[in-house]
Amino acid sequence: MKRETNDVSCSGADIPVCFVPTFLSGRGVTRQAYPFTATETPPRENKIGFSWRSWRAWRTWRCLDAKLSAAAILLLSSTAAFAQIKAFPGAEGFGQYATGGRGGEVYIVTNLNDTGPGSFRDAISQPKRTVVFAVSGVIRTGKRLIVSPDITIAGQTAPGEGITIYGNGMSFTNANNTICRGIRVRMGVNGDKGADCVSIATGSNMIFDRMSVTWGRDETFSMSGEVKDITVQNTIIGQGLHSHSCGGLVQTTGGVSLLRNLYIDNHTRNPKVKGLNQFVNNVVYNWEVGAYILGDSAGISRANVVGNYFINGPSKSAAPFTRGNENFHIYADQNWHDSNRNGQLDGAVIPQAEYGVVSWEAQPHDYPRFEVLSPADAYAHVIAHVGPIQPRDAVDSRLIEELKSLGKLGQIIANENDAPNNGVTLSTSTASAAKDSDADGMPDDWEVAHKLNPNDPADRNLTNAEGYTRLEEYLNELIEKAEAKK
Repeated sequence: MKRETNDVSCSGADIPVCFVPTFLSGRGVTRQAYPFTATETPPRENKIGFSWRSWRAWRTWRCLDAKLSAAAILLLSSTAAFAQIKAFPGAEGFGQYATGGRGGEVYIVTNLNDTGPGSFRDAISQPKRTVVFAVSGVIRTGKRLIVSPDITIAGQTAPGEGITIYGNGMSFTNANNTICRGIRVRMGVNGDKGADCVSIATGSNMIFDRMSVTWGRDETFSMSGEVKDITVQNTIIGQGLHSHSCGGLVQTTGGVSLLRNLYIDNHTRNPKVKGLNQFVNNVVYNWEVGAYILGDSAGISRANVVGNYFINGPSKSAAPFTRGNENFHIYADQNWHDSNRNGQLDGAVIPQAEYGVVSWEAQPHDYPRFEVLSPADAYAHVIAHVGPIQPRDAVDSRLIEELKSLGKLGQIIANENDAPNNGVTLSTSTASAAKDSDADGMPDDWEVAHKLNPNDPADRNLTNAEGYTRLEEYLNELIEKAEAKK
């Protein structure tokens, strides 16, 4: 999209580097246009409300007030950068600018109790927190967990085998500006009847990354209602329990990005979409009645569906795309289907006729953009990277084994205690968390190595050159190092 002409004579060199909005250096808000290429100039009004007109006005003011103090410039630059950075490096899609608990307090989960001080439930009960873990294992819950807004859940900090939430699922309704990474959420037959494993009924600006979500009694990961600006990426969504066994309903008023996820062993709704949707580089394996359901609604839907791989498992499966009508406006490209169950990845592109009745778009909808993988590369990415960074537990290991069988293994289940899962696996890890003298979420040795004070908890909220707090820098580094080893 063409940028508005800048008619202000002040040169860009007059602007302090630290103040230049992130998108001017090629790292900020862009909109999706296929094929995906390098970042282009953002539109006049971008997603976070910073317009080229307001930028030009600021430049004019800057030229008129050349005597503005350096301290004031740094203050403004810090505020602008803080507001515009992504949730973490690699955050993409509609939810990429969630802020989580950035700048707030730290809560350390110190036990596996369902309630009380040091519990995960207590940790998420108040807003503006970053939740880290000094324990690993299974947290067995009774009542449903309710997440507060402005929360970062950093499952990547758990030692050993990581954290599994097992029992009655989690609600992120109204948990605006949430960042949730690296936990397993498993519901099961003892959860509330008719409830989803993870659900959002209202809310905005959330991103879920490297999670494993299984055993929902209704839907497994569902968003339905006044919901917008959500991303779910690098996540396993699997084994919804019969008699419903659904991956998830995505019925929202705003945009939802589903990126590089694994939908596996769900009878139907992998997912079912009504609204604004970006479905890119996902793998869908072993469904029965429905894989990607095209609205089936009188309402208008607009979706970009690109680079996905649909792979039949042992279950008798319907076509990858079903139940569409002319209200579903789709841009689709390079979606592949492997239907022969021969143990090899040898599918073919899905022809336009097999999408059924839809309204075809010649150009993609104007959604967030990022690099897109080929379907084969998306499959390889899912094998290597979905789920938490800690070693995969027995459930996730089994699901990846099924996918790698390419048609030979897989089943729709009604009870998580039956084979092949035989219930949730208890952690046998003896790992302990690293020493953190000031309880700021950053281990002492990391603070010393990065020239911070291990006895000063306030230094967690200092910002680095990219605009992340030092605590966020540590949290991001945990995942980046783990991914580099794969």
